[in-house]
Amino acid sequence: MTAQVETQTPNIPNFGEALKTKTPNQEAFDRLARNKASILGLVIIVIFMLIAIFARALAPHDPLEITSGQKYLPPAWVKETAGGKASNPEYPLGTDTLGRDLLSRVIFGARVSMVVGFIPTFIIVLIGTVIGMVAGYVGGTWDNLLMRLTDVIYAFPDLLFFIIIMVSLRDSWIGQFMNGLFLLFVSLALVNWVGIARLVRGQVLSLKQKEFIEAARAIGVKTPRIMTHHLLPNTLGVIIVYVAFRIPGLIITEAILGYLGLGLRPPADSNAIFITSWGGLLLEGQSAINAQPWILLAPAICIALVVLAFTFLGDGLRDALDPRMRGTQ
Repeated sequence: MTAQVETQTPNIPNFGEALKTKTPNQEAFDRLARNKASILGLVIIVIFMLIAIFARALAPHDPLEITSGQKYLPPAWVKETAGGKASNPEYPLGTDTLGRDLLSRVIFGARVSMVVGFIPTFIIVLIGTVIGMVAGYVGGTWDNLLMRLTDVIYAFPDLLFFIIIMVSLRDSWIGQFMNGLFLLFVSLALVNWVGIARLVRGQVLSLKQKEFIEAARAIGVKTPRIMTHHLLPNTLGVIIVYVAFRIPGLIITEAILGYLGLGLRPPADSNAIFITSWGGLLLEGQSAINAQPWILLAPAICIALVVLAFTFLGDGLRDALDPRMRGTQ
């Protein structure tokens, strides 16, 4: 009787499938791409950035041009107001108190909001990341000193600090430079870095005891290189999410300051890069809410769209960069 011997096929790994394994960055990008709300937010942000860049080509009129007898014109879809003002197709959103084209002013207002959102955020992230990384990695006296400084800055009420700075220095040379936009950058950056500094410090404290950091120190890697080549790349996820949520906060702050009359100074030259801001348009529309409500509504809608877009994008980035989401579909 012949015994039957069962043969088993050896379990040879499929190297083709192994090569197709996605990196964590690719998985994060795929998760972000599947988030429809985040993609919608990204599309809206790109649209407003293009509007800000090509404002002069997109604006149908000079935003500072005063048209005699054309003030308080209603938008194009309103044939005639109760006061007898008829719409003009040349002014799709109507005109303001002086007869200036509202659509052109809203388009140019996107420039200030986008710049205020990105440039101060870059300064904030730069200052906060350096302070948080030094405090977390070096520790000891430096950590205590920098964190006490952070606590002191954090105790300042943000909006009150902005108002004091803008009122105190508005008539000085720094307040007149770039029509007050430079002073706005400085005031926004001075106190907003504390949040990212604390986040980065917490990340560094958890990372500096990891094996790859210990190995780098053991082979003699200098501290600056450890910070820039090992710690910084591993904190980028937190920094990116923070930026996505910080930008809309700064846009809202600029709108509040503009509404209070502490934002961008009106330029005298129509060739200026920054003509007006959405916050300034809100201030202009406050007194004209009954005669021409779109002076107030148009910039308010733009602010809401941009803030929602960054919020959607921030939510998507937070989920995409979360290590616990790896491997999920």
